Amino acid sequence: MSEDVEILKRGLIAAEMEPAVDAARRLLAAGMDPRSILEDAMAVAMFDLGEMWKRGEVFLPEVVASAEVFKACNALVEPALLAQRGEDEAGLLVVLATVKGDLHDLGKNMVAAMLRTSGFEVLDLGKDVPADRIVETIRERAPAIVGLSALLTTTVPYQQTVLERLDAEGLRDRVKVMVGGAPVTPEWADRIGADGYANNAPEAVEIARKLVGEAQ
Repeated sequence: MSEDVEILKRGLIAAEMEPAVDAARRLLAAGMDPRSILEDAMAVAMFDLGEMWKRGEVFLPEVVASAEVFKACNALVEPALLAQRGEDEAGLLVVLATVKGDLHDLGKNMVAAMLRTSGFEVLDLGKDVPADRIVETIRERAPAIVGLSALLTTTVPYQQTVLERLDAEGLRDRVKVMVGGAPVTPEWADRIGADGYANNAPEAVEIARKLVGEAQ
């Protein structure tokens, strides 16, 4: 089983679809806890890939390719996790979006998967999402948390644009806002008045739980 964990990690980092998917399938068939597959294999591999990207050892096309492999593996693992949780256990709503101008969603997808399996209900608006749609969704769905992702340095300022729109629309006090993405820093989150910042998916779950606790 440990060999398949390593195969899964390597497949995710190298964007090797078939080996990664096959390894995920074997791990599930062998009875490995799907939460461990997600947290101890998939999330670890993608965190390592993110660090490689920051160091300039891999480039965006490689990250995008790995994102597709992650989606395929997660399509196997997430249903098993949700089956463990039970359909009637959905918790507070979190809305996630990659901001306007940014077409990268690997980090957001990882956060979505881990939030769902940690008891949150997740509404994923996708990528290249304008502020108008985020505002409309908050009005209609009243989420507890909104998570804004940006992978490109050119799109990070749009996180501030969304927060400013929430202020202008009188919605800022109704929702906690988390920000994340490779170029995003805790200092930036503080500067724009976000409620939380996460460097990776497990940390995002921890911060979300904390924010929900503060809101109750």
